[in-house]
Amino acid sequence: MSLNWSAQTPLSYFASLVQSDEHFPLLEAAASLAQDEEPSLDVQQVLDDVARLQKRVMARIPDESDDLTRLAILTQVFHKDLGFGVNANDYYAPENSYLHEVLRTRRGIPISLAVIWLELAQALELEAQGVSFPGHFLVKVALEGGLVVLDPLTGESLGLDNLSERLNPYREPADRAAAPDLDDGETPLGLYLQACPPRDVLARMLRNLKEIFRSQEDWPRMLQVLDRLVVLLPEGWSERRDRGLVHAELGHVREALQDLKLYLEAVPAGPDAVALRNRVSELSAL
Repeated sequence: MSLNWSAQTPLSYFASLVQSDEHFPLLEAAASLAQDEEPSLDVQQVLDDVARLQKRVMARIPDESDDLTRLAILTQVFHKDLGFGVNANDYYAPENSYLHEVLRTRRGIPISLAVIWLELAQALELEAQGVSFPGHFLVKVALEGGLVVLDPLTGESLGLDNLSERLNPYREPADRAAAPDLDDGETPLGLYLQACPPRDVLARMLRNLKEIFRSQEDWPRMLQVLDRLVVLLPEGWSERRDRGLVHAELGHVREALQDLKLYLEAVPAGPDAVALRNRVSELSAL
């Protein structure tokens, strides 16, 4: 009797983690992204390293502490004692998105630091969530006295004025004129502070990597990222389109045609439809 067995690949492992939104394992899935660079990376070791950090933080928490006290201690331990912060010397290095490297160097970018911070916050039973704020990922914590929004790079608590200033470059001029103060619950600011679901956190991490590799024209590494994005977002048609274009750059004609045709079927009236149909015709003639 023969057994039909094949070793799990990094992509199939990732797919197994993200197939359902129920109990989505954000930390594990985020840690697995680095397996594109290091296929033998032990993701369980990353989880164990974070668990050890959790114990260090929890050892500092006095009995019967309230949420505000636990948040203050977490901020102190994470940023001061453990020394987590921004990799200012090489902000756009891919390693800033690989959690095992962030844990090793204590340096990263807002979203990778936030993923680790959120895991520690949840261990302290804080009601903490990620916030996909434009240009800079944030975290928020619901306390009895109200909502606290924090910068995961520094632990700084961000008030309305600071948030408004950060948001202004991403708002249309007409919006800035219509709501210059952003100081009530009906203004657009509240929309930008909604909780970011774990799947969307992971998508933002992957898109950061995608843009890094696109800027470097590193098509093989960009393809690996797009493979993950297509698995993560099965109806993310722009990711499938981009994967098709990367396949074309790499000379993978069959795969390029498959992705581009699927995109055009799903988005037949897209603004890029004419150019893509021409590209399909060119590829089909090869």
